[in-house]
Amino acid sequence: MIAVVGPTAVGKSDLSVALALRLTEHGLPAEIINADSMQLYQGMDIGTAKLTPEERRGVPHHLLDVWEVTQTANVADYQRMARAVIDDLHAAGRVPVLVGGSGLYVRAALDELDFPGTDPKVRARLEAELAEQGPLALHARLARLDPEAARAILPTNGRRIVRALEVIEITGGPFTATLPDHVSRYPCVQIGLTAPRPELDERIALRVDRMWEAGLVDEVRALEKAGLRDGFTASRALGYAQILRFLAGECTEEEAKEETVRATRRFARRQESWFRRDPRVHWLPYDAPDLVDRAFALVCEHSDLCFRSATRDEQS
Repeated sequence: MIAVVGPTAVGKSDLSVALALRLTEHGLPAEIINADSMQLYQGMDIGTAKLTPEERRGVPHHLLDVWEVTQTANVADYQRMARAVIDDLHAAGRVPVLVGGSGLYVRAALDELDFPGTDPKVRARLEAELAEQGPLALHARLARLDPEAARAILPTNGRRIVRALEVIEITGGPFTATLPDHVSRYPCVQIGLTAPRPELDERIALRVDRMWEAGLVDEVRALEKAGLRDGFTASRALGYAQILRFLAGECTEEEAKEETVRATRRFARRQESWFRRDPRVHWLPYDAPDLVDRAFALVCEHSDLCFRSATRDEQS
């Protein structure tokens, strides 16, 4: 299978569609599987840059709009869903193309990765401490117990901090010990898109501008009525969290927009750092004029897909 990864706003979705179409043209029908944790949510379209049906250009997409905004994200649940889709596509003779910037979700789908269970009592206690002390205090505790995990988790991401501390308490070892070396479950060609930091920062700012112009504030208003504030995960999504603060009167709309840009830029740096640690990723510049050709060449070089396609052409 194929994976297209990298930081936000770098062009992963467009490349995945173009690559799927190229494979299909060569007699290897391809379908896309979402690995963006926030695109799993129904109605979170503008703020997650979810492709419209027209932009998908007829390529089937899987694992979009599968959760209500009130549901708490669970990577183990995603893993089960993603692997079921991958196995079904393989059985049908189709090529799965995984695309997204949620690093743990990508690894959950592709790698031999098992997730520790949960302890409701430990989780409840840590969530109570989060509510009372705030995420920064718990992040400081995580930094003492597992510095590597603390570097990988934003100090404001209370949900992931709680999960890391829960795993440490349950297993008696560091949270990072539950992320083993990169051992693939499925043979996969991983293509990473990269952009110089100033250019990526500018692309992020432009994307946020377009999201606002496309009606992101109204989207959040509608989702608020559907229970967005009660969604432990969805309410913390980039853009959505900031606009919820604006709607609550905690900041101005312009402040919410500016903070969305800043937070997204920080997130993009962490995404790239995550994927750079994976030696299997083949990196390409996002603005290469022959990007699709180069990506397709990588697929041919590192898999037997193009050999299979050539064989079919000869037989026909």
